[in-house]
Amino acid sequence: MSIDVQTIESALGLLGQQGSYRILRALLEGPLRFGELQERTGLLPRTQSLRLKEMMAAGWVTRHQFAEVPPRVEYRLTDKARALEPVLVEVERWVERYA
Repeated sequence: MSIDVQTIESALGLLGQQGSYRILRALLEGPLRFGELQERTGLLPRTQSLRLKEMMAAGWVTRHQFAEVPPRVEYRLTDKARALEPVLVEVERWVERYA
């Protein structure tokens, strides 16, 4: 099996973007609306919106709009992004030990 270095660097680049970790951590708890996500992450709306769009393009996050009045939108992690949880835990352990 050959490793696609560009794909790895792309994933690490997205993970390294400001706010990506916070969004992933918050959504691991379950689906959230934009405002709820912002409360948990402390990100500025523009930054959060950009990260969510990037994560949706990467197939990490889905946006579900409910047919309600007023409109309700929830963001949730895909299985692909949920599979990152053990990686995030190991990075957290590394940071606690070495950073």
